[in-house]
Amino acid sequence: MTAVREADRTAGRQPERQSPPTPDTGRQQLPALLRAPLQALREAPRGPLTAAAALAVVSLLAYATVRHFVGTSMVDMIVYRAEGAAVAHGQDLYALRVTEWNLPATYPPFAAMLFVPTTWFGIGVLRVAVTAGNVVLLGVLAHLSFELVGWPRRELRPIGILLVTGLGVWLEPVFTTLRYGQINLVLACLILWDLNRPDGKPAAGLLRRLPKGVAIGIAAGIKLTPGLFAVYLMITGRVRSSLTAGLTFLGTVALGTLLLPNATWGFWTKYLYDSSRVGKTEIVDNQSVRGAVARLLHTADPGTLATLAGATVAVAGLATAAWAHRSARWLPRGEAWGICCAAVTAVLISPISWTHHWVWCVPVLVLLAAEAAHERSRPATVRRLRWRPILGATLLAFLSFAMWVVPHKGDLDLHLAPLAQAPAAVYPLAGVGFLAVAAARVAARRRAAGEPLLRLPEQRPGSWADGRRSEGRRSEGRVRA
Repeated sequence: MTAVREADRTAGRQPERQSPPTPDTGRQQLPALLRAPLQALREAPRGPLTAAAALAVVSLLAYATVRHFVGTSMVDMIVYRAEGAAVAHGQDLYALRVTEWNLPATYPPFAAMLFVPTTWFGIGVLRVAVTAGNVVLLGVLAHLSFELVGWPRRELRPIGILLVTGLGVWLEPVFTTLRYGQINLVLACLILWDLNRPDGKPAAGLLRRLPKGVAIGIAAGIKLTPGLFAVYLMITGRVRSSLTAGLTFLGTVALGTLLLPNATWGFWTKYLYDSSRVGKTEIVDNQSVRGAVARLLHTADPGTLATLAGATVAVAGLATAAWAHRSARWLPRGEAWGICCAAVTAVLISPISWTHHWVWCVPVLVLLAAEAAHERSRPATVRRLRWRPILGATLLAFLSFAMWVVPHKGDLDLHLAPLAQAPAAVYPLAGVGFLAVAAARVAARRRAAGEPLLRLPEQRPGSWADGRRSEGRRSEGRVRA
């Protein structure tokens, strides 16, 4: 038997039976996970790495100074802690009101269960821990974004991660996430980690054994909006992963029902549909399509028009995301374009999307930076100035804090002047613009490859239609010759 096993290994084949992994397998993998970042740092160029680290430290110190003088209430963190305390002490979860703004619980019961550990620490300790954790998560999101886009070269990525971590705190969505102690970076990292994994059967490894879609389902169980990524997986043909996400989400609901039956019943039958618990639709904090329409119409209830606008954006955004994914054969970074389109669509169509929900600007900016870098690397004779202005405009939008500049105190959100409408809706405008740019990008690449913009069901690679097209091109070539 030993000889047979040795022969199998020599031939490059696995034996039919393998001994089950030992309990130490997970502990043996953990050092490898810790060694990977150290190995990446050793491979990075020393000079640029040192400069990036110094710049990141200076930027974070400047952020800490500004944060001290501006003040950070971290009200959302306080709400999370109160939700955890309600679960721990058996109190009515959705009856609580905390902080001077009387904020209620708005997440599903499953999320409140996850917040229980926050009750083990005082507010002061939590402020430091949550802030530090979010800064680390910003670096993780940068790493996942670089993995998604496949840029820059692997030895340069530690430099990029340091720059995004140090300078990214000035992006308004990230700044506000840190200021309020929000969980947006946690959700974005869960989703992007899941989407970065290969399709098909789970690979070997402690975390890789989880089926693709599990992390998306958990994120949707915490906050419902990530469920749109399950729809993205479905319409792009990853049915197994989409169903896994859906079943995982249902598992979070079942867990909430088992442990918090009254809260679960109340949330799914009543509190989910009470928009007044979340906030006012028309205020500039709300950077969704519905919020922009409400301000444009000067009404707190934009009604059917806002619903139609949101539905149009949903269809167009998901269609563009699926189109980009299915065009990956001709479109560089096609999957990255698809995922970023799905993310932007999710934030746009949510009835209320606070500014800090737009932390998806990080992978969007990384994608546009990759396109700009590729454009700049082309020979001067064929180089065109397209992606660098788009990157600059998008970066400016997320650095501008424009919605806070317009007069918005009291009921002024309902009386904005025409010139104030654009800065008050800077993120919806940037999001719709990104979807339009993505659609144009896909169309241009398909035309350059000689492919139809939309392939009909009977048109398949190598079909009669493709053959006729190829024959036409050959005939045209003979005539020109």
